[in-house]
Amino acid sequence: MADFRQDQSRFGSAAEQAGVEFDAGLRAYMLRVYNYMALALAVTGIAALVTFNMAVSGGQLTEFGTLMFASPLKWVVMLAPLGLVFFLSAKINTMSVSAAQTTFWVFATLIGVSLSTIFLVYTATSIVQTFFVTAAAFASLSLYGYTTKRSLSGMGSFLMMGLFGLIIASVVNIFMQSSAMQFAISAIGVLIFAGLTAYDTQKIKEMYDHVSHDETMMGRAAIMGALKLYLDFINLFMFLLHFLGNRE
Repeated sequence: MADFRQDQSRFGSAAEQAGVEFDAGLRAYMLRVYNYMALALAVTGIAALVTFNMAVSGGQLTEFGTLMFASPLKWVVMLAPLGLVFFLSAKINTMSVSAAQTTFWVFATLIGVSLSTIFLVYTATSIVQTFFVTAAAFASLSLYGYTTKRSLSGMGSFLMMGLFGLIIASVVNIFMQSSAMQFAISAIGVLIFAGLTAYDTQKIKEMYDHVSHDETMMGRAAIMGALKLYLDFINLFMFLLHFLGNRE
């Protein structure tokens, strides 16, 4: 009987130790994801400011600005990030971690270049204020996704359908130029990306159990997780800017 109790005690201690190690590994993995995301946002912000300062001087477009914002090159600037994110998503499983990281930083830089136009439309003060509002909302939603015991998988398909509808409506409104439709798109966009922030955080957390045994797989998963949360943040920021931004 004494041996049985000792075996039980050793088994319980081993299980408890394994649980502690798993939690520590999960925290390190999530911190890695958030660090990648935060660095990508910093790269985007720097790229946007540098591009704007090169493009505008004395309230007028420079030659560089005319090339970037008023020539066919603007479509390349707008579409290049989309092509790169598709490339990264398709090739991530065959790329080295360092190559995936480099691709992610290039993507964040291109997003910054394309977003530099917001400084032509909105005041710098309102952009900064909206960024901090977005950061606070994102942190709360991501924390909920990380800590909730409720499965959010049920709303994943609903959110993705809403996202596809949002994209279609945005394309249609390029031609309609309806302010009422733009308001509705922005409101729905905020709700969709708020939900996706919590949903993606939970999915990234759950992914750790599948990749924790392999450092390379975990590195790739961390980059893809950071990409998802980065896109959630950027889109949430842009839709909130339609509401909170003061135009120049």
